[in-house]
Amino acid sequence: MHKIYYSKYLALISSDFLITLFTFIAVAYLRPFLPGQEITPSMVIIDHWLYLITPLSLLTVFGLQGLYGFSQFPGLSFHMRLFVPAYALWGWVLVAILYFSFRETSRLFVIYFGAANFVALTICRLILWETIARTGNKKDGLQILIVGPPQSVARLDEAIVGEFNSGYTIAGYVDCEESNEMDLPTPFLGKTERLSEIVRDKRIDIVIISMDDSGLTSLEPLIMELIKIPVRVFLAQSFSRLPLIELEVERIGNLVLTGLFEPVINGWNRLFKRIFDLVFTCVSLVLLWPMFLVIALVIKIESSGPVIYKAQRVGSGGKLFTMYKFRTMADESEKLWESLVQIDDHGRKIFKTKDDPRITRAGRFLRRWSLDELPQFINVLKGEMSIVGPRPEQRLITEDYEPWQWQRVLVPPGITGWWQISGRGEIPMHFNTHLDVHYVANYSMLLDLKIILLTMFEVLRGRGAY
Repeated sequence: MHKIYYSKYLALISSDFLITLFTFIAVAYLRPFLPGQEITPSMVIIDHWLYLITPLSLLTVFGLQGLYGFSQFPGLSFHMRLFVPAYALWGWVLVAILYFSFRETSRLFVIYFGAANFVALTICRLILWETIARTGNKKDGLQILIVGPPQSVARLDEAIVGEFNSGYTIAGYVDCEESNEMDLPTPFLGKTERLSEIVRDKRIDIVIISMDDSGLTSLEPLIMELIKIPVRVFLAQSFSRLPLIELEVERIGNLVLTGLFEPVINGWNRLFKRIFDLVFTCVSLVLLWPMFLVIALVIKIESSGPVIYKAQRVGSGGKLFTMYKFRTMADESEKLWESLVQIDDHGRKIFKTKDDPRITRAGRFLRRWSLDELPQFINVLKGEMSIVGPRPEQRLITEDYEPWQWQRVLVPPGITGWWQISGRGEIPMHFNTHLDVHYVANYSMLLDLKIILLTMFEVLRGRGAY
């Protein structure tokens, strides 16, 4: 549940870095005009490396001290109790760095900078937490559905409302049987057998399940159905009968919740992956924008219709998004799609064929060199895709998924991935799911770099490129 504040943590990390950097620059500029020993601007000796070392050392100390723990987003008072000693520790670390490596730096400058930076970072935190409180009080807060008997509903309602005064709305609860024994502020929405239907109809964001072992056993098939819906699922107690599901423990006050279907890439791994995606994408767009113009011109000359092809794909958590590609087929060719679907010897549908008559001449060239994928860099910038990840699948195909196959949506889809380097079009879509699940289960940044390098070789080989 706390991961709804993930963007706030990124904002906090970014602001800590930028505020520390700008404060360092400002104090260095203003030092000759501040009280103390009179000095000229040329006497403020600051090594250029300190402009980078200072903010990075602060982020490192704060990270080690738990100020950027992605598993929870505490109240302001609790965070400040961590912030003050962490800042003091960083002060000693910075002094040690200056003493052993940059002894020419003015001591009075360090004092001025330390005080100014403390005030600036504190004000930033006050503003951020106030912003969270204001935006969270809107009526469109995240909708929570509780699954369990009235006694559990009352306990969870008290814990959630008591811990979070913003950002969440308890839409109601479902139970095996309708009961009016307790006067609850939370409305009864229906029986558990209608769980999936209620989640969809009420646009639920988070489901919290609090039932005994026997109730959970009967509820297991319904829980597995929720993996097809973009909803977060938590158990108010551990339950080991659900295999092949990523589990994560979170805490709300004294209440411990176990998350199901959680994104595999979390915390610092997610931050590093996102930074890599943004840097790689920005550099690529700067280098390749002339190619974008040439490709757009060729597509427009050869056939009528839009240059960019837009299609709905299933993204992280099962959410739908609009994916962009250069158009490689004749305009309105999607109308012929179902008529061209082939059936293999085992009765399985093959959606992608080598001799598809809808593909234009320019489209075949673009597909051969994977140039039609370039507009997906826009999806990466928007956070809908990653450079490396599972194939962005069509909704029609995911409707026939078995429960284990939905594990591939636990991470954002990618421009390239394990399937692309394992044969691309030579491996039909309904055979590639296990390759994506392999990537999900074995994710690392080193694996991402390996896939990017192997993708280059696959593009040159042209294997399965159609």
